[in-house]
Amino acid sequence: MSLAQSAPAPVVGNPVDAEWLRQRVDGALDTFLTGQERTLLAISPQLGPVCGTVRDFLLGERPTGRKRLRAAFCYWGWRGAGGAADEHGAVAAAAALELLQASALVHDDLMDHSDTRRGLPSVHRRFESLHRGSGWHGDAAQFGGASAVLVGDLLLVWCDALFSECGLPRDAVRRAKPLLDLMRTEVMAGQYLDMLEPAAVWPAGEAGAVERARTVIEYKSAKYTVQRPLQLGGLLADASADLTDAYGAFGLPLGEAFQLRDDLLGVYGDPAVTGKPAGDDLREGKRTLLVAETLASCSTADARLLNDLLGAPGLDADGVERLRDVITRSGAPRRIEDRIVALREQALETLASAPIREPQAREVLRRLVDAATARRH
Repeated sequence: MSLAQSAPAPVVGNPVDAEWLRQRVDGALDTFLTGQERTLLAISPQLGPVCGTVRDFLLGERPTGRKRLRAAFCYWGWRGAGGAADEHGAVAAAAALELLQASALVHDDLMDHSDTRRGLPSVHRRFESLHRGSGWHGDAAQFGGASAVLVGDLLLVWCDALFSECGLPRDAVRRAKPLLDLMRTEVMAGQYLDMLEPAAVWPAGEAGAVERARTVIEYKSAKYTVQRPLQLGGLLADASADLTDAYGAFGLPLGEAFQLRDDLLGVYGDPAVTGKPAGDDLREGKRTLLVAETLASCSTADARLLNDLLGAPGLDADGVERLRDVITRSGAPRRIEDRIVALREQALETLASAPIREPQAREVLRRLVDAATARRH
């Protein structure tokens, strides 16, 4: 039986939808993009495909939907510090994090040579198809890759623009902005370390790989997905130092658990649900904690097979299944599941004693713990 089949049932009633937050974030993005599209099209109508691609990527219909987790944690960090529920500026600031996430995903897909994102063509493949379908001169793949770099850079610039002009008082934005800058530095560092790992060959029992994988999780995912968004929302509402620290202690284990669930889905997930091909992480050669734990306990022969096949060009379904067998046989998936449970309990314990001012914020954050750790996509 696969882990996808034995995973906990999804949470009923997504807590991200509390107070219609997802729709409010989408509305803030829609308004912002409309203004930016006017700027681009005033430069040249040839930028129409850029406008369309960005809008589709951020707001278009997708088979698996949009999680908006970073925006949710930012908003509920705001609410937990006493911020008003009806403050549009807080929603706009939270929505800025979705522009940062979109930038990271566009670049990540290019670096990983991913053909799809949530069941639709990735941005570099979309521009590659535009080049090829238009009969233009030059290399279509190179054009697609270069376009994705520029689109990702544009989204990063727009993240700063939306956050800075979100509508909250200037002193609130100035108070939080250094943490946004740190968050962006941390995720770029984590992304580089993640990219660096596949260049190495890991022998069986190589313990250093586990610690390196945990460092990648901390900076590429845990801080970026949960901890920093929560703290950003809190700082925007002038949170106390105690609450800011509590958000940090709550967000780090929850963010790690979220990424560990993602790693399991990347190997065992159902593509009809995740929107990614089965075993895509194995084809991309990702050196996750799941893989590191496998290599720390598997036989020399299995380690050799893992190093030979992980990320191999043209890895087929049979190769993916052989890698899954090695990972399952090592016992690593069960250890990862146990760690997710322990991290979840650590986060909940911290949340229970955090000096949160709004009871609804505490309840939604508790439900977000369940949503982040028991999800199927």
